[in-house]
Amino acid sequence: MVGNRKISPKISFDLTPLIDIILQLVIFFMITTTFKTSPGIVLQLPASQTAQSVATPELRVVVVSQNEIYVDKTKTDLAGLEPILRKRVSGSDAKQIRAVLEGQAGAEYQLIISVLDALRLNGIENVGLITRKNKVVQ
Repeated sequence: MVGNRKISPKISFDLTPLIDIILQLVIFFMITTTFKTSPGIVLQLPASQTAQSVATPELRVVVVSQNEIYVDKTKTDLAGLEPILRKRVSGSDAKQIRAVLEGQAGAEYQLIISVLDALRLNGIENVGLITRKNKVVQ
């Protein structure tokens, strides 16, 4: 008695080429991706002949408009700026805190002065203003 046995071929998939392609795609996307360090706003900084680089500041204040001010990455307005600064300064020596102020090139002068006043009222006197370098055309 001969049994009816079907001979079925053994099928195996070689996944090595697929894994190689996936790893290459992952590496490609990791290399080509860029990361933003700012809170995601585009500023047109004013030009300055004496602009210098500043080492990493402890406190960064970005002024876009009266209703859009960022302290580090916290969004606030001019009225809410003082409480945030007070909270940031509490528990440390305010004279040791270095602040960097970035302002939109077209921002009102009074707005920048109001932000500087808020910083000084909270004891932060070491404030630097960020500008961009003029491009020298020869």
